[in-house]
Amino acid sequence: MLTINENVFTEVENQLAIELKCEVKIFASNSIGGGCINNASKITTNVGTFFLKWNANCATDIFLREAESLTELKKAADNYILIPEVFASKKVDSTPGFLILEYLPSGYSNSSSDEKLGRGLAFIHQYKSENFGFNNHNYCGATLQNNSRTKSWVEFFGDNRLRFLLNLIRKERSISTSEMKIYDKLLDRIPKLIPDKCEPVLIHGDLWSGNFMISGQAPVLIDPASYYANREMEFAIITMFGGFYQRFYDAYSEVNPLPANWKQRNMLYQLYHILNHYYLFGGGYQSQALSVAKSYL
Repeated sequence: MLTINENVFTEVENQLAIELKCEVKIFASNSIGGGCINNASKITTNVGTFFLKWNANCATDIFLREAESLTELKKAADNYILIPEVFASKKVDSTPGFLILEYLPSGYSNSSSDEKLGRGLAFIHQYKSENFGFNNHNYCGATLQNNSRTKSWVEFFGDNRLRFLLNLIRKERSISTSEMKIYDKLLDRIPKLIPDKCEPVLIHGDLWSGNFMISGQAPVLIDPASYYANREMEFAIITMFGGFYQRFYDAYSEVNPLPANWKQRNMLYQLYHILNHYYLFGGGYQSQALSVAKSYL
């Protein structure tokens, strides 16, 4: 049974026809669960099976930006990790925006897939750029990320991540004057807390356990919010909710060891994601973020 507006199907067929240079007809659509923001389906066509993600109530360019992240990750990925191929993306206008990807069937995790995920991520973190940032601003979940390029990691993390997000929060939620003074003190201390001389490397940007899957024996990275960063930024979200086994960390270290003192900065980098969760969901994330900020003063 077709479960998507027929106009969307027509646009999907047209986009695939342009990409594949042949006529495309959708025969069936099956809803796939798991996402908390967008709708997702497995679509069956005369030229194969695809993954379709769509939404009408989101930032107009969110699928274009996700497509950019996936394309960049695919350039960087080694054989250990799969990145689904992007076939087409569309912005939100009078009809929903969407993203059409290679369909990869789900499998089950084991020690081999944990090792491949660690090794594969370590290789991605060796893919470099001259500057921190990315081609365009994009989204971590539904939150806009300022990816303006800079050669300074201190400047990028302090201004493009923490200060930019705090300004978004001040417009939408509550931050008292006393709380903001604490964050201002922390921002002043950033140059003393994190290294400025580090290489800008590609990161997934939102790599918690729900943003990778297993297909066959291989890990697959999905729902990225990529940019070029200090790679320790990746481990903020990895360690925030757990779900990554020790073999993952060991395999990563075998390829691309982290600095011995990286854990000293881990909670500081987590602060970005805690503040983002407060911005998106409210609740106890406010006090958690403030506690982290105070711990670095």
